[in-house]
Amino acid sequence: MEYKIPLFDLNFDEKEGLAVAEAIKDNWISTGPRCKAFEDRFAGMLNVNHAISTSNCTVSLHLALKLVGVEPGDEVICPSLTFVATVNAIRYVDAVPVFADVTSYENPVIDPEEIRRKITPRTKAIVVMHYGGFSCDMDAIMEIANRHGIKVVEDACHGPLSEYHGKKLGTIGDVGCFSFFSNKNISTGEGGMLVTNSSELSERSRLLRSHGMTSMSYERAKGHSTAYDVVELGYNYRMDDIHAAIGLVQLDKIQADLAKRAIVRKLYLEKLASIGGIIVPFSGYTEFSSNYIFTIVLTDSTFAKRDRVREQLAEAGIQTSVHYPAVHRFSIYKEFYTELPVTDYLVDNLITLPMYSKLQKFEIEYISENLMTIIK
Repeated sequence: MEYKIPLFDLNFDEKEGLAVAEAIKDNWISTGPRCKAFEDRFAGMLNVNHAISTSNCTVSLHLALKLVGVEPGDEVICPSLTFVATVNAIRYVDAVPVFADVTSYENPVIDPEEIRRKITPRTKAIVVMHYGGFSCDMDAIMEIANRHGIKVVEDACHGPLSEYHGKKLGTIGDVGCFSFFSNKNISTGEGGMLVTNSSELSERSRLLRSHGMTSMSYERAKGHSTAYDVVELGYNYRMDDIHAAIGLVQLDKIQADLAKRAIVRKLYLEKLASIGGIIVPFSGYTEFSSNYIFTIVLTDSTFAKRDRVREQLAEAGIQTSVHYPAVHRFSIYKEFYTELPVTDYLVDNLITLPMYSKLQKFEIEYISENLMTIIK
C-alpha cells in the first residue's frame, strides 16, 4: 500500500552518496580512518570519553553486558516494552531476563520501584531503554544500582543527543548503546555505537569487537604494527568506513533534524489536545529529546479497537506502527513470563503516528483530524 503520509522518511540526499563514493575512491572500505572520525565526533557531541563503532546496536548491547561482567545464570532487570534485541542480548550471555513494568501510560519507561522490588542476590545488571528518546528516571535508577553494586547499561537507541539533567542519554550508566538502523535519527543503514567514560571498558570493547586481536588491519597496513596477538575470545562486530562515511554526514545534519522534530512534536501536541480518549506519553517532558517516535495511547480501549483505528488511518493514507509488541509475551520468552499490567495495556493500545523532520503542518492537521473523526 502507498501512503499519503508514511511513518518515517529517510533524511538522506546526495551528500551521503558522495561520502560513500569518496570512501571507495580512497581505497579503504573496512574499519579505518572514517570509523575513527565518526567515533571521535560522536564522543564529542555526547561529551563522553570513549565511543566505539560497531556493526549494529544489538552487538553493542551484547558487548556491553560482557563488559560489565554479566555471566551465565546472572539476572538482568529489563523492560518488556522495547525492541526484542534489548532482551536477546541478555540471552546471548546466558543470563536471565527479569522483566519489569513501566511507570505509567504517561511515562512508559522502566519503573524504578519495579527495579527495586525485583532485585535478588543474583542481579548483576539493569538494562534501561529510553523510550522514544525520553529518559528513564536515571537519578533513582543509579541510586538503586549504586546501593546494590549493580551495573547499568543504557539502551539509548532512540535517544542520540537526548538529555537528562544536562547529561546526554547513554553517558549516565556504565555503558550506553546506540543504533544507526535505517529508521533511526542517525542512520547508516546498519550500524551502532557503544559509549563509556571508562578507559578500561573502552579498551576491552575494542578487543572484543575485533576477534580479541591486539591490532587491526588498518594499523598494520599503515605500518603501526606488523604482528598481533589474540588475547581474548572476541567477535567480528566492527563497523566499516563506508557506513562511517554516511554516519559523518548524518552527524552534520542531526542538530537541524532534531530542531525540526521538536517543532513537529509541538504541533502534534497542539492539534491532539482537544481529542478525548487518548493519552500522549511524555506530554509534560521538558528536557531535550530526539523525538524518535510519536506515540499515543487509546484510553478505555482494547486490542481490537486499537487495530480498527489503525486500519481506518491506513484507509486515509496514514501509515502507523506499534512500538512495540511486549517481549515477555513472545514464545521464546514464555519461561520468563510475568504479569506486567501497565505494559500489557500499553502494547495493546499504543499507536505510533508518523514522525520525521520533513512532516508538514498540513499533514499533522490531516492526521489529527482523521484521528478525531475515527475515535468519535
